[in-house]
Amino acid sequence: MTFDFSAYRRQWFTDGAAARRDIMAGIVVALALIPEAIGFSIIAGVDPRVGLYASVAIAMVIALIGGRPGMISAATAAVAVLVVPLVRDHGVEYLFAATILMGLIQIAAGLLRLDLVMQFVSRSVITGFVNALAILIFLAQLPQLINVGWETYAMVAAGLAIIYGLPRLTKAIPSPLCAILILSGVSIAFGLPVNTVSDMGRLPEGLPSFALPQVPLTLETLRIILPYSVTMAAVGLLESLLTAQIVDDMTDTDSDKRQECAGQGGSNIVAAFFGGMGGCAMIGQSVINVTSGGRGRLSTFVAGAFLLFLLAVLGPYVGRLPMPALVAVMIMVSIGTFSWNSIPNLRRHPLPSSIVMLTTVVVVVATHDLSLGVLAGVLLSGIFFASKVQRMFSVERAQSADGTEAVYRVNGEIFFASVDRFTRAFQSEDSAARVTIDVSGAHFWDISGVGALDKIVARLRAAGRDVGVIGYNRASADIVDRFALHDKTGVEMGLAPH
Repeated sequence: MTFDFSAYRRQWFTDGAAARRDIMAGIVVALALIPEAIGFSIIAGVDPRVGLYASVAIAMVIALIGGRPGMISAATAAVAVLVVPLVRDHGVEYLFAATILMGLIQIAAGLLRLDLVMQFVSRSVITGFVNALAILIFLAQLPQLINVGWETYAMVAAGLAIIYGLPRLTKAIPSPLCAILILSGVSIAFGLPVNTVSDMGRLPEGLPSFALPQVPLTLETLRIILPYSVTMAAVGLLESLLTAQIVDDMTDTDSDKRQECAGQGGSNIVAAFFGGMGGCAMIGQSVINVTSGGRGRLSTFVAGAFLLFLLAVLGPYVGRLPMPALVAVMIMVSIGTFSWNSIPNLRRHPLPSSIVMLTTVVVVVATHDLSLGVLAGVLLSGIFFASKVQRMFSVERAQSADGTEAVYRVNGEIFFASVDRFTRAFQSEDSAARVTIDVSGAHFWDISGVGALDKIVARLRAAGRDVGVIGYNRASADIVDRFALHDKTGVEMGLAPH
């Protein structure tokens, strides 16, 4: 696979207008990242700087080596909740070591093409994932709207009015950025009694520094961190690949999922070396970026670089940003993320698809674990698919005029879900002396199907019947040849006689 430098360069710079949109969008994302990164640090039980430095490093590195331009990656709740026991029992240095191993696993996943598992995630699961995430984003804003004064509600309402009203007048500046700047100015000028970013946690001062995790290089350390690293890597890749697919759909462009897997790994390794926790793609921030005009790698890089500038230079001022302004932006993200047409589609789409979508939503919202919801949706999709294919299976019996020969014509897919119907369709007490099984309209998929054929042939022969099988296609003939146990004497393989 050759590297296309010209295509990579176009993902950074297309024209001046696109660059300006990317820069503006990146600034909006940087401002919205601050309270979330602090919140995720609190969830993980670490200092706020661990989440903030992770967001800086991951965003800047993934912009360079990721496979989905315009997608935002940073510290996330999905990874933060997994490391709570590790930090509690062993300390933050073990978190850094686990994050490095997480990155190595993700790079290996990219090399092994594990991104191809996305082919098994149905559209219903993706829709459920999106809707559940939109609900979680909204629910995450509720603590900022409970037991607060009327000023908070007024500012949130004003922020939403600016976000949705300004684009009717001009789209030169992203409306979320305008909402943050205007509401911040009003809040500071009038000293409004609203929560600020500094209330979420103390902002770090200065730049992050490179350091190796202070843990012993022993098998005991590996035993401690490996289970966490594997889980973090799997959850991070799952959320990143799903988010990449969603951004693909929003921008009507393609992405390199294999490169994204390796890019996520590389960015997590760098984050750990600079005192950050693990992370992955963020659908909420990615939606902010895309809706604000960000499409290229520059927008992701600016998000990380501007966040670093805010922390290192403008920390005291950033701490005064009013939370209602950021809540308004996140509510906009929630509204924009939710697939509203999925509601009327509940009646129009097939019932199994609707059940899969709703199950994904319910499991994610109930557990606050995106990976569990997606896993439930994928398993349910597989069950429904197997059930659908199984119902398409049939066996028809025809008998000669003198009753001495019976022909069973098998149609459909013979695999683990259909073998019960396959075996029950054959009567061991068949009165015909010769039984021919015609599988020209069937396909054997697995050893369960071959085992069922073994059972049928053995049962008929035990009853004294002369049995023949005809009409195998090439693939079925190969699998029967390799795994069938019955004596194939007198069994015609269709392609070549046995």
